[in-house]
Amino acid sequence: MEQHKETNNAPIATGKLFLVPSPIGNLGDITYRAIHILQAADAILCEDTRTSGVLLRHYQIQKPLTPYHLHNEHKVLGYLCERLQRGETLALITDAGTPGISDPGFLLVRECARLGIPVECLPGATAFVPALVQSGLPADAFVFEGFLPVKKGRQTAMKRLAEEERTLILYESPHRLVKTLTELCDYFGAERAAAVCRELTKMFEETRRGTLAELALHYQKHPAKGEIVLVIGSRKAKT
Repeated sequence: MEQHKETNNAPIATGKLFLVPSPIGNLGDITYRAIHILQAADAILCEDTRTSGVLLRHYQIQKPLTPYHLHNEHKVLGYLCERLQRGETLALITDAGTPGISDPGFLLVRECARLGIPVECLPGATAFVPALVQSGLPADAFVFEGFLPVKKGRQTAMKRLAEEERTLILYESPHRLVKTLTELCDYFGAERAAAVCRELTKMFEETRRGTLAELALHYQKHPAKGEIVLVIGSRKAKT
């Protein structure tokens, strides 16, 4: 295993894209290195400049902000790559978590790879890892599926995932949680072990474990709020 290296504040490379994970809730969940990269970058690409502004102000980071989100990522792709090729250093952050994980980032990374522009992703916050570990379900082998299709392809995905022999991790919105849990009961079986992890790292963080049926019933009576990670045991998992 590689030994730990001493940290330093050496100048960062020019003409490079850094993907910088941002806290998923608690503003303290950011690394010293991430702060250094954000301070040293020529500009910061933000999913929502208002949301990112809270984090940046907290750490007294003042840099030009450039919007980069699902609605403009195709449009600005060439422009951003031109800036990188001219020698600028850009740092990409999202509203929460690691860029590219159910958030914008993939298109820019792929284009940088095609053009030979250096890319580096820093380790850091992402919601599905703590959810998996504290779910109490096996974490030695797992599959992350992000959000299920809302309409087209949803049933096909449910049928395919029902046969999965690894722990399954999904993201879900609070207003669709009960519907998803109910449908999972139909496709996976009501007794399948699962956990709902909500508002991770925030004041009202909650992890509730049980069967899919028990969880569906609970959230019918107690509607969920906030960001949700759903962890589901494999066909072999026991409650």
